[in-house]
Amino acid sequence: MTPAAEDDRLAAIAELLRKADALPGAAAPVALGEHMVEAARVPRRHRETLLRLTPMELTCVRFLGWGRSNADIATLLLISDNTVRVHLSNVARKLELDGMRELAALAGLLFYPAD
Repeated sequence: MTPAAEDDRLAAIAELLRKADALPGAAAPVALGEHMVEAARVPRRHRETLLRLTPMELTCVRFLGWGRSNADIATLLLISDNTVRVHLSNVARKLELDGMRELAALAGLLFYPAD
């Protein structure tokens, strides 16, 4: 995929997220630890488990949702790359996801900025 096509795809996703966030009658934002997420972005099947994640796991997922690499997350949180991998693996296991790609997609849905 060309960089321009990727930018167009991300712009389309951001537009869909903005529309979902602005739906009339949408439920109040959900507090995932210290992070507030629009309720329309939180899949019902994962809601209870997401509420039970540790603050460090949620922070790693948030940075992943922003498109950060494991090395970037490790640098930002002052932990090792391996620790980031462990946190993300634990999240994928707790949410019963098939792997890191599915976790990255969920993280993007939850935390990708719509503006």
